[in-house]
Amino acid sequence: MTEKLYENDSLLRDCQATVRSCEKKEDHYEVILDRTVIFPEGGGQLSDRGWLDDVPVYHASEDGAEVCHWTRTPVETGKTVAVKLDWPVRLDRMQQHCGEHILSYAFWKTCGANNVGFHMNEDSVFIDLDREIDEETAQKAEWMANGCIWANEPITLHYVDSTELGKFPLRKKNEKLRGTVRLVDIHNGDICTCCGTHPPYTGMVGSIQIIRFVRHKGGSRVEFLCGNRALREMHKRNRILEDTSDLLSVKAEEVLPAVEKLHQEILELRAQVREKTQELIRLQLPEQLAQAPTLKNGTKLLVLTLEGSAAEGKSAMKLASAQPGVLAAVFTKDGDRLLYQFALGDGAEGDCKACCAKANELFAGRGGGRPQSAQGGGTAGADWEEKVRALVDTFSQKSEV
Repeated sequence: MTEKLYENDSLLRDCQATVRSCEKKEDHYEVILDRTVIFPEGGGQLSDRGWLDDVPVYHASEDGAEVCHWTRTPVETGKTVAVKLDWPVRLDRMQQHCGEHILSYAFWKTCGANNVGFHMNEDSVFIDLDREIDEETAQKAEWMANGCIWANEPITLHYVDSTELGKFPLRKKNEKLRGTVRLVDIHNGDICTCCGTHPPYTGMVGSIQIIRFVRHKGGSRVEFLCGNRALREMHKRNRILEDTSDLLSVKAEEVLPAVEKLHQEILELRAQVREKTQELIRLQLPEQLAQAPTLKNGTKLLVLTLEGSAAEGKSAMKLASAQPGVLAAVFTKDGDRLLYQFALGDGAEGDCKACCAKANELFAGRGGGRPQSAQGGGTAGADWEEKVRALVDTFSQKSEV
């Protein structure tokens, strides 16, 4: 059994330990020590990182009562090594995990929402609540959670028999637990079973910032950040806000209405461009129809190319496919994407699905449909117009399209 020093002292950063085994596993080695300060992944918390002498430990996992330290190079069995924690990583993990306890308790107390899921990755932390929340509810819980941090409440650990859990006001109860159970107790706050690392006082969490929340499986998924992650994210967002404020020549608090005004102007301009584009297509249609190649089956191949949005492409197709006796093909460049549509006009013969398949091959795209109409999209390289011309030549030489 590995002696898990982190369980009772989360601030301990190093120790001396003896290597009990070192086993090769696919692309890494798993080193087992007689004692360690490195926390293995578990209970929703990511593992610590650190070193065994100068050998980096990039991950740790549990195998029963043992802690496996993952390294890229072997460590000599029987050797005494200095086990050193990557402290900034430990602090980050503790801040996020303890912050999850504090915020979950705040939602439970302020609106009766229960935490039914916890997810932590290298960038964000999420909790899933069993009820939907709104902005007011989220802010109320966030303020309560940060109040707990500002109070710098002590956090203590209890090791009790599972039969004694009923004596504690647990937020979450697990009737399946047996034997000795570890409780994390935040004074004047949350108390629940947990195997993770927590600071001795809530003040070390720093702050809790809710980033966003969305509906999720009948409840809400709340994304939040704590401590150093929250500070870095707020710096980044503030820089974006200030840069946008400078770009628009307005105060920071006036950015939103200024952006809303710009957005409305863009929508109006797009509508005008779409209308002018359709007018131009109408004017050019007679000449394009006259120049359109005739397929071997007598159907005319009417091809339109334009740059714009998918909506503009659809409007162009509506005009083109309204012409009798044509196989209409519309290619719309939208940024680095190329959208293509095929449709038969009244009295025309052809296979739009086959046309779309050939376009998929040429533009590394995806799409399909029916013989009467099909559509897809691929990559619009610098030579997209040349490829369209080559595709048209192919269609013109084959009667089966």
